[in-house]
Amino acid sequence: MEEDTFRTLTKASEGFYREKGSKFLAFAYPCNEESEAKSHIERLRKEHHNACHVCFAWRFGTTRHFDRYSDDGEPSNSAGKPIFGQIQSFELTNVLIAVVRYYGGTNLGVGGLINAYKTAAKEALESGKTEERHITTAFKLKHTYDSTGTVMQLINQVNGNIVEQGYDAPLPFIICLVRQSLTEKFIETIKNTKDITVETWT
Repeated sequence: MEEDTFRTLTKASEGFYREKGSKFLAFAYPCNEESEAKSHIERLRKEHHNACHVCFAWRFGTTRHFDRYSDDGEPSNSAGKPIFGQIQSFELTNVLIAVVRYYGGTNLGVGGLINAYKTAAKEALESGKTEERHITTAFKLKHTYDSTGTVMQLINQVNGNIVEQGYDAPLPFIICLVRQSLTEKFIETIKNTKDITVETWT
């Protein structure tokens, strides 16, 4: 069976690190897209408007990864990259980590910054909870009223998750999520079943 799982955070978590008066507040969030991550970052900038930097890293996607990290004015690769390294180390995706720095009056040097941002990010992830989830594909099934029971049975056979039911004249429909590794079998079974049609739903 092909690999069809990924690991992510179950809820937001926080970490903290202090070095020579500078405080590093780390915030880790489960999120699925760039706009959601940017919303978290913008909120942190407003809440911590006296901070000197808000550095961050994110990774989205399961079969393909979409990564980004930012030093937000710190020396190149001294903040965003170490934060991103912790996302990689914990083997997570669909996650954002932002670290807010309050300057303590003493320069830490590139090595000190790398350690501080890395440690704060690590603390946030260690204080959080992660879980393994299935990569899924969404399908829209159109069926006759008489075949409703059959549709439900087929979905249950692959432990599918129904996310919407409705009516497209003249037929009712169901939108469900199926584990990626079971999709071929699911499609083939439905194609051989009377009065039910299936299409990928986006």
